[in-house]
Amino acid sequence: MAFLSFHGITKAFPGVQALSDVGFEVGQGSCHALMGENGAGKSTLGKILAGVYTPDAGEVRLDDRPIVSPDPLAARRHGIAMVHQELAFCPNLSIAENLCLGDLPRRAGWVDRTRMRELARERLRGIGAEFDVDLPISELSTGHEQLVQIAAAVGTGARIIVMDEPTSSLSVAESEHLFGLLGELRQRGITLLYVSHRMEEIFRLCDTITVLRDGRHVSTGPIGATDPERVIHQMIGRDVERHEPAHLRREPGAEVLRVEGLSSPGRFTDISFTLRRGEVLGLAGLVGAGRSEVAQAIFGLDPAATGRVSVHGRPLALGDVQAALAAGIGLLPEDRKRLGLVLTMNCRENTSLATLPRLSRWGVVDRRAERALTSEYSERLRVKTPSPEAGIAGLSGGNQQKIALAKWLARRCDILIVDEPTRGVDVGAKAEIHRLLDELACEGLAILMISSELPEVMNHSRRILVLREGHLMGEVPRAEFSQARLMRLMAGLGEG
Repeated sequence: MAFLSFHGITKAFPGVQALSDVGFEVGQGSCHALMGENGAGKSTLGKILAGVYTPDAGEVRLDDRPIVSPDPLAARRHGIAMVHQELAFCPNLSIAENLCLGDLPRRAGWVDRTRMRELARERLRGIGAEFDVDLPISELSTGHEQLVQIAAAVGTGARIIVMDEPTSSLSVAESEHLFGLLGELRQRGITLLYVSHRMEEIFRLCDTITVLRDGRHVSTGPIGATDPERVIHQMIGRDVERHEPAHLRREPGAEVLRVEGLSSPGRFTDISFTLRRGEVLGLAGLVGAGRSEVAQAIFGLDPAATGRVSVHGRPLALGDVQAALAAGIGLLPEDRKRLGLVLTMNCRENTSLATLPRLSRWGVVDRRAERALTSEYSERLRVKTPSPEAGIAGLSGGNQQKIALAKWLARRCDILIVDEPTRGVDVGAKAEIHRLLDELACEGLAILMISSELPEVMNHSRRILVLREGHLMGEVPRAEFSQARLMRLMAGLGEG
């Protein structure tokens, strides 16, 4: 009898089939790896188990009995907790308040703050951590916040903990501490569902491995019966038909961007590369490799960044977004809803956000010019919206992404950094965005493309830079592209 099992789990989001008929078993007290490319459905499955999502079909069984977890509190009653990749605390509350948030101790109808602090200290001691429990969560480093999140999961008495990319924000020392803690948890009989891209962690920590691909179950088996190369093959699992973009048949132009020795403490070290007009340069790496951080530093969002960045041969001041904008740099961020769009505004307002100075006179926006601009780029990007006045929040992910991209095209940038340009969009929108990026490169735009989808970055790039834990592992020319080679570099397995 299986301790934990999934049966026919299916889940769809608008435009995306995240999981299709997924089923496998997890043994009690095991550390069960869940692997797959970005978008394979790993995090979605973990969130279904933890009550964050409800499946469209299928069931989860615990001790051979079906369980229903419509929310995380219901999952907690079943003994299930989750350590999220994207940390999920209230930053304005203290460590103690966050650790006890789901079950605040009370006395005479009031929160018993003395007892709350005692419980928080007990939960931290349970994972070997010592923090001042009155500190606001916002004052902790990301790594320490991750440990507090683990303390919260263990402190609820969970029998099953979903770990979603738990080391993506940790230093080497913090990761080693976590690995020791996971061993202690397993000795207590706690079952771990471990979601990660990091091959060396999987083969060090886990006894069983399940591979998902495109939302479907590929295989489940003991870790001793496989090896990294076989897992990589299972994760890729298909020959992707690729239409060679037109810009690759043209010679790139003059150098427009030069990055030399770019570093930021705790984020990345000594990053150097060049980018030419009409070139698409890929930037690949696992979660936490420092890809987005490098992009943000070039765009002026990292005040701690050091090194040299030049645009058209002229030095660019680091830590200054206005200087980056004036130099003709645009950044399409990974998180379009939080950083790329203003969800309370409509399509017209979002499209013109980066171009308002050009559309304004004496501080007043020329609405006619703004509408003409919106119409031009909506047609070019084939944005499907009832009206330019329609709220951006009501559009599909693909159309939201197109408008986030239109904002920078309207500004007529010379250099465009696109971070996960097709994340969360449907197949049709993905093809249209790829077509547009190819057109832009043909027109001479220099593009730095960051993507976790290897087929995407391989199909569109002339060269690929591979980052791992903040270090540049190598540059791979197009003639030498292969998914296996890139994944070996990303996972620290070398070129062998």
